[in-house]
Amino acid sequence: MADVALLWHLHQPSYVDVVTGEVAMSWVRLHTVRGYADMAEMARRHPGVKLNFNLTPVLVQQVEELAEGRVKDRWAELARKDAASLTTEDRHQLLEHFFKINWATCVDPYPRYRQLLDLRGRRAGAGQSDQNMRRFREKDLRDLQVWFNLSWCGFAVRKKYPELGKLIQKGQDFTEEEKQRVLEIHKEMLQGILGEYRALADSGQVELTTTPFYHPILPLLVDTDVAKRAMPGVRLPERLQAPEDALAQLEKAQAAHQRVFGRKARGLWPSEGSVCPELIPLIARAGFEYFCTDEMVLFRGLEAQGWHGNHSELFQAWRVEEGGASLKALFRERPLSDYIGFTAARTEPKMAAEHLRVHLQHIAQVMPQNGVVLLALDGENAWEAFPDSGEAFLDEFYLRLEKTKGLNSTTLGGYLDRHTGRPAGRLHSGSWISGNFDIWIGDPEENQGWSWIKRTRDFLLREEGRGKLTSEVKAAAWEDLYAAEGSDWFWWYGPDFQTDSDLIFDGLFRGRLQNVYRRLGVTPPAGLSVPICSSEVRLGVLPTRAIEPKFSGTPSFLDWAGAGRYEAWRDQGAMAQGDRRVKNIYYGYGEKNFYFRLDSKELVGDEVIVDFHLPAPVRLRIIWQGEGWRVNLEKSKDGVVYEQTDCVTEVAEGKGLQVQLPFSSLGWRREGGEVSFLVRVLRGGAEVERYPERGLIEFSGPVRALDMKNWYI
Repeated sequence: MADVALLWHLHQPSYVDVVTGEVAMSWVRLHTVRGYADMAEMARRHPGVKLNFNLTPVLVQQVEELAEGRVKDRWAELARKDAASLTTEDRHQLLEHFFKINWATCVDPYPRYRQLLDLRGRRAGAGQSDQNMRRFREKDLRDLQVWFNLSWCGFAVRKKYPELGKLIQKGQDFTEEEKQRVLEIHKEMLQGILGEYRALADSGQVELTTTPFYHPILPLLVDTDVAKRAMPGVRLPERLQAPEDALAQLEKAQAAHQRVFGRKARGLWPSEGSVCPELIPLIARAGFEYFCTDEMVLFRGLEAQGWHGNHSELFQAWRVEEGGASLKALFRERPLSDYIGFTAARTEPKMAAEHLRVHLQHIAQVMPQNGVVLLALDGENAWEAFPDSGEAFLDEFYLRLEKTKGLNSTTLGGYLDRHTGRPAGRLHSGSWISGNFDIWIGDPEENQGWSWIKRTRDFLLREEGRGKLTSEVKAAAWEDLYAAEGSDWFWWYGPDFQTDSDLIFDGLFRGRLQNVYRRLGVTPPAGLSVPICSSEVRLGVLPTRAIEPKFSGTPSFLDWAGAGRYEAWRDQGAMAQGDRRVKNIYYGYGEKNFYFRLDSKELVGDEVIVDFHLPAPVRLRIIWQGEGWRVNLEKSKDGVVYEQTDCVTEVAEGKGLQVQLPFSSLGWRREGGEVSFLVRVLRGGAEVERYPERGLIEFSGPVRALDMKNWYI
């Protein structure tokens, strides 16, 4: 018998602009009508499955603020405006933000929404083009206002409000009244969602855990120099030591959880699974009994103590002691957790659920007696990639947990109540990503952010020490500082992750720090008005000249100098996929051929598919055969049905790959023309990586003059 603990992490950072009182981005509302409502509905459908949800206090706070109308939702206000009265800036904002959803699953399946996207254009920055904007008539803008909010609705909301299905069938020519009704439904869901989770917890089927209030990386708050333990050579900012803030974030979280859900949280999911030994007494002091984090944290800690065991020892309760405090701990199984988050969406639902069942049963055979498997992952962002918001997959998976002999779903506290835990020794200092803190500190942008936190905190402490601040001003200033300590701003700083909203996140972070000074009656430092992050999305390098690379040995830098380059390792959003292998994608052309190169840190997979959309639907299938690559070329008339065709090509061997293909095989003209494609990687028959995650790599085809100004990524 194996206990299976599912922990779904629900989190959004604070999007509130403290100056305007507006919510800058609507992800709390939009994830409520998709992920949060869907997960609660699925729990009700399967009352025999025990579940765990981690709701971060900063998310819960925003749900309450939006439900009660205490903050304005900028995108909702934009959607509410009569389409006839939209200003030029409003129209640009609509075109910029109202396609921020998974295009493959939430736009392209709906003919009218897809038509609107094509009308705007799929290139980055297309929403800011005056030419693109002028194509939109009043009814197009109204339909876009509706479709963005309609397409975000998941299966639970569509079931509860059948009228949404009728609007989807109608598809276009929506009225102002229909638009307002969709937004009313969003508001109604916000008003009821926390009650749904409280009811599930009261029933005993679900256990609710929490996270430090504003989702900070607690070890770095305790002491930024903690980062050196897992990153010895890292360059860090001036040292910050604020264990008091770490404790405050924990205690605020516990108080908020008790107020909203009627009881203290027994368990903690530390932000991004980030822990260090110094945290154990603080977590215990805040009233928590246990915490969860990643398997890498456990194994690195054990290895530092000379452990040479095997992976199966993971699957049991552990106990961590430090500074006179003792906490129980569970460590998540990474591969299956990541499978749900990143691969299951690209697999047939029954096959994906069966994959999990088979592996869980195998683990049950090798784990310690009375062991447990913790699957912990993001419980909101993953569902956007499923064509049905994950409904069929979750139904199949939960059904197997209910029916499979030898598997028993459990709440975290329910399992830990029955087990004292094996001593884990001294805890490793790290997070669930690579077992370190590289995502949040060490790069110049990240270090600058930490420097501003320290500078602002030091100023606040000095002013507080003078004894002239009222309790209200003091509390409000600290609240702004605590919000700035959240991890999410640092997620988007530095080269690790990129989004077209980087500058919005940057502005929210600096706005919180500026507000500390304003509350104290002081003009904020001028430097805080300067963006920390680069204003560009640095996903690619523009090609500069024609190439004619040689296909022998290791790729030569000079042979590929001037090619287009898509930096795949940067292309991750709010979730980090740990098993990505693709580093860079290069592409370009010479006099007669198209050249493609993929660099990988190991054998990339069983198959790489290059899907060309323009100038003609052509699919390049590059298949690994054990000793080398085979290339198949498939063509289509409609982009749906493909047939294999003969082609003459050259492919280089190795962990990555290089391909040369004549223009004639691709159906390209010798002069000009738009080219667009995406790259998919398959392993074990399932798609595990896709680049870009949203949209296409686009550029202008070859021209005799080789004027590369038209190339675009």
